[in-house]
Amino acid sequence: MEIQAILLVFIASILAVNSLKPGECEVCIKTLEKFSATLTDDIRKDHKKIESKFKAFCKGAKNKENRFCYYLGGLEESATGILGEMSKPMSWSMPPDKICEKLKKKDQQICELRYDVEIDLKTVDLKKLKVRDLKKILNDWGEECEGCIEKSEYLKRIEELKPKHTEL
Repeated sequence: MEIQAILLVFIASILAVNSLKPGECEVCIKTLEKFSATLTDDIRKDHKKIESKFKAFCKGAKNKENRFCYYLGGLEESATGILGEMSKPMSWSMPPDKICEKLKKKDQQICELRYDVEIDLKTVDLKKLKVRDLKKILNDWGEECEGCIEKSEYLKRIEELKPKHTEL
């Protein structure tokens, strides 16, 4: 009886170590959920079809999702390919968080991807942001600041474009 209790505690501790913590693998989970929602039932059952659909899905991926696709091998320029580690469990109807747990064991950096924190332009003091953050705001808007070198130039450009890109 005592041995069984020790064994149960040991197994529970192993499972706790291997399971994802809240917020971990957020890009992996969200991307797989989004991708899975695009699949029909006949594709969902065939891991090879899942892989080809994932490659097509990745062609339109941007930012962190594009990086996730690169790590999995969903892009033409991907250096490695572990698509089978995603497609087979998905064909068995394994949930995205469990698939991401398995992927983490193969490639740790998959779970290190994090979405950028959104900047609330209504409440933030732009003058307190770093130039990198100001550039990110412009990039997110699809805008540029040609010839900008000084922080003040980026601030001026954002103030010019703010009415076009925000609802104030």
